[in-house]
Amino acid sequence: MQKKELMLTNQAIARGAWEAGVRVLSAYPGTPSTEIAENFVKLDGVYAEWAPNEKVAVEVAVGAAVAGARAMACMKHVGVNVAADPLFTVAYTGVGGGLVIVVADDPGMHSSQNEQDSRYYARSSHIPMLEPSNAQEAKEFTKLAFAWSEQFDTPVFLRETTRVAHSHGVVELLDREERPLKAYEKNAQKYVMMPANAIKRHVIVEEREKAIAKYVETCGVNFAEYTSEKEMGIVCSGVVYEYVKEALPQANVFKVGSVYPLPVESIRAFSKKVARLVVIEELEPYIEDTLKAQGIACEGKNLFSIQGELSVAKLLQVFENKQIPVPAQVPVRPPVMCAGCPHRGVFYVLNKLKLTVNGDIGCYTLGAVAPLSAVDTCVCMGASVGMAHGFKKATEGKSNNVAVIGDSTFLHSGVTGLINAVYNQSGITLIILDNSTTGMTGHQQHPATGKTLDGNPAPVVLLDELCKACGVKHLQIVDAYDVVAVEKAVKEATANPEVSVIIAQRPCALLDKKLKKPAVKVTDCKNCGKCMKLGCPAISKGEKGIVIDTAQCVGCEVCVQVCPFGCIKKEGE
Repeated sequence: MQKKELMLTNQAIARGAWEAGVRVLSAYPGTPSTEIAENFVKLDGVYAEWAPNEKVAVEVAVGAAVAGARAMACMKHVGVNVAADPLFTVAYTGVGGGLVIVVADDPGMHSSQNEQDSRYYARSSHIPMLEPSNAQEAKEFTKLAFAWSEQFDTPVFLRETTRVAHSHGVVELLDREERPLKAYEKNAQKYVMMPANAIKRHVIVEEREKAIAKYVETCGVNFAEYTSEKEMGIVCSGVVYEYVKEALPQANVFKVGSVYPLPVESIRAFSKKVARLVVIEELEPYIEDTLKAQGIACEGKNLFSIQGELSVAKLLQVFENKQIPVPAQVPVRPPVMCAGCPHRGVFYVLNKLKLTVNGDIGCYTLGAVAPLSAVDTCVCMGASVGMAHGFKKATEGKSNNVAVIGDSTFLHSGVTGLINAVYNQSGITLIILDNSTTGMTGHQQHPATGKTLDGNPAPVVLLDELCKACGVKHLQIVDAYDVVAVEKAVKEATANPEVSVIIAQRPCALLDKKLKKPAVKVTDCKNCGKCMKLGCPAISKGEKGIVIDTAQCVGCEVCVQVCPFGCIKKEGE
């Protein structure tokens, strides 16, 4: 009897990679893709790692594939930007073993800074892309992607979106297909992409692309479903297929499994059997524009926005003119850093000193939210350092700004910005918020935590020594909970004409609950409201003054330091 299990789709992708005989997986944690690596590492006979960034993850996977193993790299959509350099070129070289790149897009921006549509990366890099609709299909498409990779000697994208990645489904479990390591054969013309070789390989890429385009017309991942109603036909893929089947069961549907190349001729044949062809897709009109360019009359974005997610309710509203009752609104919980977050005191100081803060990607981006309201800019991973440098150069060193970045993000892409600032002598102040984890995506390890993805001990990158090696001469290490020390360090650093680095250290309050100290107490509150400026969720206003929620308070004592009247006291005082 075949075994089945209820799985998260990301877990199903990990299972599919394992069943396909994948040996090596490299990834950088990024919601909604993180759980793939976290589940894959638990399986037998595999190697999995957290890489410092997505570019490195792809390069590791490429190396493993060229060596003859099946390999995978996983990331969220914005991570493809970081990985684009090796991706575009490995499309030319091809692979030895199979190579699959999993990318998780985030329509609706649940945990992202943009709604980038990765389907365009497949087209521009000439790399085929598969898109599953549910957990079982995700497992099967993962295995299929490796088969395509080896059949056509190309990397293959597997695209998912947040609703697919974080949905559950029943998945059929099969045995692992053990695949011997292919023998590596030296071939400089194939793998060394200097111009003379790349020109020849580009011709091969174009020929391969034509072959894949022909193949997807009959390979089975794209198919039409007809009903007795022949008026309307819908073209869709991914999670939208599930919405269409629920909202519009009477419609004829063409389900796209290979979003690049699209099965254009199959869709053309489908369009001739319906009176009206509608493309329903999230984000950009990628499928719609492709079909129109091929002379296939269709509509789509005249009915739906290019922004946000679709849903069953939205489809019913457009096609059936049905208004779905909106449930009673649950009070919105504003985004806020956790009680005891070590970043809070740092942002309190930066706000107090009225500094312009060039922020970065991570939990600490919440420093932009009231009442701290400290962060002025946030663009992408590592941008804080380069932007702070740009501020200094634009104002001839007169800008009153600092860069703030987390420990994981600093190792991801902040180091090069620091090297640039030192090299070009801008005099920036960089504050590294070292909470000993990759916090925003769920507490993953990184090269400065001393542990690998599987929890085993690893060499530790010492952030202070790394900064010194970059040429930093003015460096301070402070306790992030010590507000006085943080303020003193910031004042000294910003007064220094050379590049200064402050490492504010304190582990994430959620990492080890055993470190929780007794909650602080309030006596004879003067209602000045100073502690409320911290934005701590454990602090609220009561009828007779400030109230501390002992269930949330971790005893960080930052509020004790902030209270000007000594009304908030430590245990035992």
